[in-house]
Amino acid sequence: MLLLPDGGVTQADSRNQDAIKVAEGFLELLRAAVAAEPERVFARTAEAELTLAALDAESDALAAGLRARGVARGDRVAAVLPNTLESLTLIFAMAKAGIAWVPLNPQLSETGLQHILSLTQPRLVLREGEEAGLRAPGGFHEAPPTAADDFAICTTSGTTGPPKGVRVSHRMLRLAGEGVALVANARDGDVMFMWEPLHHIGGVQMVVLPLLRRAVLHLVPRFSASRFWADVIAARATHLHYLGGILQILLKQDPSPAERAHALRIAWGGGCPAELWPQVQARFGVALRECYGMTEASSFSSFNADGTPGSVGRAMPWFEVSVVDAAGQPLPPGVRGEIVVRARERLALTQGYLDNPEATARALRDGALHTGDSGSLDAAGNLFFHGRMTDSVRVRGENVAAWEVESIAAQHPDVADCAMIGVAAEIGEQEIKLFLQPRAGATLDLAAFDAWLAPRLARYQRPRYLALVQEFPRTPSQRIQKFALPAGLGDGLDTRA
Repeated sequence: MLLLPDGGVTQADSRNQDAIKVAEGFLELLRAAVAAEPERVFARTAEAELTLAALDAESDALAAGLRARGVARGDRVAAVLPNTLESLTLIFAMAKAGIAWVPLNPQLSETGLQHILSLTQPRLVLREGEEAGLRAPGGFHEAPPTAADDFAICTTSGTTGPPKGVRVSHRMLRLAGEGVALVANARDGDVMFMWEPLHHIGGVQMVVLPLLRRAVLHLVPRFSASRFWADVIAARATHLHYLGGILQILLKQDPSPAERAHALRIAWGGGCPAELWPQVQARFGVALRECYGMTEASSFSSFNADGTPGSVGRAMPWFEVSVVDAAGQPLPPGVRGEIVVRARERLALTQGYLDNPEATARALRDGALHTGDSGSLDAAGNLFFHGRMTDSVRVRGENVAAWEVESIAAQHPDVADCAMIGVAAEIGEQEIKLFLQPRAGATLDLAAFDAWLAPRLARYQRPRYLALVQEFPRTPSQRIQKFALPAGLGDGLDTRA
């Protein structure tokens, strides 16, 4: 421990509609749940369980311990929190004490860690497992933070550059939990298989759900493709949350009887291409519910409740979602533009990026979040996501979206995953370089792959360079960190040579 200087649910569901009428945080939900059902299980692992009463008492003791160590309301605490029950109690302790948590990825490099600590200036840094020594007797009796107070400073994924610190309020986390309930169609008795790391919004958003439904979080240390189905079956899980290519990774595994021996009812999340929907549903026997969102907008902006393939659905009740052109004007159905999210209530959007007024001004304009994502609407108002506007390459006068190339390349049976970047061109603007990770046990011939890819893409979309990687550098949500990929031209195949 290091002390630093100061530095069947739908949008019409009545319970959810009632919940969003009052702009409150999530600690109120904990108090009510503990009073009503103290011995109900909030979360569990393969070895232990955490009841609501234990969560409340343990988080009180940890909140008192943080105060005893000089951490005041409004301070920040950076912590490495693995997927354990003890981590959950510390999250609620920091929330009760009005401390803004700075989640730390345990796999951060020294440079990455220094960047986040310099950005957030935490009062205290906790290494993994150090929460055990924080407890203090006597309970914790302070008034709770307001809904507008910072619950956490969540750093962005950093796929294309240095992470920014997103201010996530108590109200935003409450709405993130409401969003989980809607997207996942969660109901009493559900078991949520929780592989998502707590240092990512995809993990921490889950901690509110058992306070909204009588659901249980089943924590596992990390996502493992080889152990996935055995772990899901042992957990008696009803829900799979997917991010960053998880479904594609599972589809690349050899078929096994375990894929249909589970209790999963729904796979929900973001990033499943439309062409994979029937494969996922037929092979694994689950319903798909796709969503779209960002940390800056309480994690969820829209969700697909009607099953339109490839769509990320319609806006959450607390948002309005539109697609606009460069001048900010709404675009007609079928035309691609920037996705803009406008809040029906003020605290549904972040209050900004920490100590970064320039980035805040670019993203938050006139009460709306300009996402930087490309999307389109159909005639029925369903939103379709087409990738990051900045994740594209200009090739001979044409804009090529990485998502368009990658979604095709990933369909090759010997490709486990892939990533496209732009590299310098001898003449003109840029050329496309595509990195390919072979499926385990497969040998990927680059020339044969180029021949397979050629008829499936327009000529200007075809990669000039192909390169193999054994593994990709990834964010906590399993997204590929493209800025870390080499832009050199001598490590693979030049398809024009």
